[in-house]
Amino acid sequence: MSRRHRAEKREVLPDPKFGDVVLTKFMNNIMVDGKKSVAEKIVYGAIEILEKKGANDVKADGEADSIAAKSKGLRLFHDALKNVKPKLEVRSRRVGGATYQVPVEVRSDRALALAIRWLIDAARKRSENTMVDRLANELLDAANDRGSAVKKRDDTHKMADANKAFAHYRW
Repeated sequence: MSRRHRAEKREVLPDPKFGDVVLTKFMNNIMVDGKKSVAEKIVYGAIEILEKKGANDVKADGEADSIAAKSKGLRLFHDALKNVKPKLEVRSRRVGGATYQVPVEVRSDRALALAIRWLIDAARKRSENTMVDRLANELLDAANDRGSAVKKRDDTHKMADANKAFAHYRW
């Protein structure tokens, strides 16, 4: 971590198929050893499966109409991310020799990063044969408010709720 100033945020180009910046960030997190084409195949394959499986599960949202025009699978992807994003988390704070877990609100960019990370970790731990199937099923579960990634978000919220007494140590 730099002592002089904050690290600069890099601008990410939108993905070639849907023109979505969030999808590019998701692909970059899935990517292993710089193999972006493999990550693209995994993500686009999962979105195709979402279109077939979850076509009737799509909810109507005002802001997501532009996304829905592009793809129902992409809409489900965004619903899954929205359901996994945490609102609160605990951060360790050392006060007078004791360490307290202090609940704090999560910034929007960190919430997105955590949601992406949790979804990918949960998908990798699933037991389906291919990563495309694992990712598609985890995204479908998250869009329907179930699955490992949603459980992780709930556990984070419970931990923050349990430590509400230390909220006055917030900085």
